[in-house]
This record gives sequence, C-alpha cells and structure tokens, in this order.
Amino acid sequence: MTTLVFGHKSPDTDSTGSAIIWAWYLNEIKGGDAEAVLLGEPNTEAAFVLEKWDLPKPRIISDVDADQPVVIVDTNNPAELPARINDADITAIIDHHKLVGGLETKGPIDIRIEPLACTATIMWKMIGKDMAQAPAWIKGAMLSCILSDTLEFRSPTTTQEDKAIAHGLAKDLGIDLSAYASEMFEAKSDVSAFSDAELLRMDSKEYTVDGTAFRVSVLETTAPKLVLDRKDSLMASMVDVAKEDGADQVLLFVIDILNEEATMLVPNEMTKTVAEKSFGATVSGDSVVLPGIMSRKKQIIPSLKV
Repeated sequence: MTTLVFGHKSPDTDSTGSAIIWAWYLNEIKGGDAEAVLLGEPNTEAAFVLEKWDLPKPRIISDVDADQPVVIVDTNNPAELPARINDADITAIIDHHKLVGGLETKGPIDIRIEPLACTATIMWKMIGKDMAQAPAWIKGAMLSCILSDTLEFRSPTTTQEDKAIAHGLAKDLGIDLSAYASEMFEAKSDVSAFSDAELLRMDSKEYTVDGTAFRVSVLETTAPKLVLDRKDSLMASMVDVAKEDGADQVLLFVIDILNEEATMLVPNEMTKTVAEKSFGATVSGDSVVLPGIMSRKKQIIPSLKV
C-alpha cells in the first residue's frame, strides 16, 4: 500500500515542501511507494514555491483510512492532523516542534525531532550522502522551507545548521539567497484574495493556557499595512472563528518580517490581559506593537498567560 506523507492542516511552505522531499526520498532512494499529500490548500508562499520549482500540487485529503501507512512531517500534534490519524499505521514522524502527545502507533516507529528551525533541515541531515542524487527541485524545495521557517534567518528559532545548509543549497542551485527570499515573502504578503476567516486560520495553532483555549494565528508579511488596514473586520471575524472552532479566543499576531516586530490585535479585555501579562505590553488601543517578536513557537506560545 502506498505510504502517504503529509504535514499539518493549513499547510505552509515547510509542511508542503517537506512532504514532497520525503516522498521523493522514500521513492527514489529507498525504493518504496510513497505519495506526498496535503491536508488543505497551501498558503500563497507555498503555492509560489510549487510554481517556482515546477512541482505539481499534491492532492488534498481530508482524512485517512484505517491501517493506511503514513509518515507525519512538521507536526506531531493530533489537533493538526486528520481526525482518524490514530487508526492509520503511522510509520515515522519527522518534526521540529515540541512533543505534544496523543498519537498512537501500531508498533515501534522511526521518530526524529530536533530543535532546528525547519523540518527540511532535519531531512537534509537524514538523507546525508544521498543528497548527491537530489534533483534541483528537491534542493529548491529544501531551501524554500528553510528560508520560510527562519524568515531568512531573522527568526530566533534559526540555528547555524539551518543557515549553513541554506547557503550550501543556494550555492548548488546558483541562486541569490536574499533575492529569492524576497520573492517568497512578497508572495506570502499577498493576502488580498483571502477572507478574514481564511486569514485567521491560514497559519494558526490550537493552544490551551490554564483551561483557556486559544487559536494562535500569525501572519508573516513584508507589507503589514495590507493586513492592518483590515483590522476592524478581522477583529469582528475573530469572534465567529473562535465560536466555530471551539476556542475561547483567537489571538492574531501580524509579523513584520523586515522590521522584526509583531502587531497583536487587542479587540477585548481578554486579549488585553494576555498582551500585558504575556509580553509586558502597555495597551492603550485595539492593537499593540511587540518589538522583536517573530516566532510563535519560541516567543509567543511559551509566553502566553491569562
């Protein structure tokens, strides 16, 4: 049976690219039968990367059948995976996030979780000498994943391994790393086609703090004004999204990639309390700028207090 390789819902560049990379490795290097799939439409940056490297968009699935062999990449959180994930035959997990718990396997499996900025960085290490056989489109996907997850090395999650591997891939591909990163971020910043609800769910994680359920959403952009001009309608939509998704509150952080800061929307007393207790912010309106805040994984979620 074909092994399905996929990442989290609301697939970003790393989740999309890493699924493609690992399916290639299982097929071409290990001689297996694997297919990269997605759990939703890729975001605008991921779609740009697919087009840039002439990669077909993986088919989208909504759930998995019982005993379906799967490899999970870029997450280990059941809330970000198909509802029946524990009925599937999970054969491997490759991730760079904290261990959440809740997944069940049918036997011992391969697990690789490292404190790196990007799943594709881990895969580069795992593939090792077989990277010599990797085509340009695999190297391009890897480079794209690393640049995306590190925000071109601006994110505090960035490690020297991420940097070194990205520079090596750019050299192999003969492309200007910074120029390519700018193209990617420009694509990510084009959110004009998305509704407010879609923006709030585009890059979000479920997280509970002292019994309060949050949907923690981030929008990484080089043009924050395009998002913040929709502030009023986004704050109104936050109420509906929270209700529909079973959360107590949506938290939205607009990450300004170039100025290395986040703007948090503050539509009510709960979000004001969160901003003040979590980040030491002084809130005087319906938004607050948080200097130096770039990473949900390393800076936002670990700091949340209610």
